[in-house]
Amino acid sequence: MLPLFVAETDFPLAPAITATLARAVELGDTGYTPPQPGIREAFTDFAQRRFGWTVNPARIRTTCDVMMGVVELLRRVIEPGDRVITNPPVYPPFEMCVEEAGGVVDRVPLRESAAGWELDLAGIEASLAAGARAVLLCNPHNPTGTVHSREHLAALAELAERYGASVVSDEIHAPSTQPGAAFVPFVSVSDAAARVGFAVTSASKAFNLAGLKCALIVTAGDGPTAIVDGLPPEVEWRTGLFGAMAAVAAFAPESDAWLDSLLAALDENRRLLAQLLEEHLPGARYRIPDAGFLAWVDLGALGWGDDPSARILEEARVAFNPGPSFGPEGAGYVRINFGCSPEVLREAVARAGALLRA
Repeated sequence: MLPLFVAETDFPLAPAITATLARAVELGDTGYTPPQPGIREAFTDFAQRRFGWTVNPARIRTTCDVMMGVVELLRRVIEPGDRVITNPPVYPPFEMCVEEAGGVVDRVPLRESAAGWELDLAGIEASLAAGARAVLLCNPHNPTGTVHSREHLAALAELAERYGASVVSDEIHAPSTQPGAAFVPFVSVSDAAARVGFAVTSASKAFNLAGLKCALIVTAGDGPTAIVDGLPPEVEWRTGLFGAMAAVAAFAPESDAWLDSLLAALDENRRLLAQLLEEHLPGARYRIPDAGFLAWVDLGALGWGDDPSARILEEARVAFNPGPSFGPEGAGYVRINFGCSPEVLREAVARAGALLRA
């Protein structure tokens, strides 16, 4: 079986990360995470270099992973039973995290226009006006790979402030934004965004460090910063030592060349996938993503039902993510991980295409 579903890549680690972790093991440095492992300074420098984003290191906290950070923030900005807006199709744990925080999921699906996927601002405003207390944003968006525009993010911030809501922005795929797209951190987009927003991010997706457990919560306004500063101390103590060490190495300038090479490889693969789908699965619909290594592919026209991945797994021995797991809007879709070698990608799509020929 070819597994192209889990959101991690097949590529070797950045050399600086390998060296850092190997040295830690050699020294036996496997104890508790220190209060100041250097992540704040490393991320501040990285954000300025890669995004032109000026971050105050005093407004950065760490935790175990992005979803844990999301849950802890939602617990502070909503009351039990409050509605939290999501924008499906979206990363399946979003719903679980909203429920874990005591909230109720309020689905406002993305709109698909000729230009691509985008936030339904009118739908979001209607939900906020009806009492929703928070927006759980995915930027860059998973699974579509959309990098939301500055204009839409600014409009979202204004709506949230007008209706007294908060925005928690999952920005874990930001480091893998392609050079042709302009990633804008939510809290940086406007004064309103700074007043209502929280960004939660990590090196874990771009640098393939998910198992090491380290994420960052970043704020830009005094109100959100006070909320983060008021989180229980154990939220930060949950940061993994190896995750902290690896994140510092990932965000260091010496890892920029590796990240650039990753983006080049992903750029080739995201374009190769378009060619392979046209060749082997005519009728598939696919928009080349702006960021990440995940492709959102509509196979509805092939007549394989709401969950094409089931047949592809059973008969072609290729594992794609089931589209319906991302919400009802995912019926007929699959999510494909193209963070692999071109040879694996070619084989996977060819196997799926053989089902059509059969």
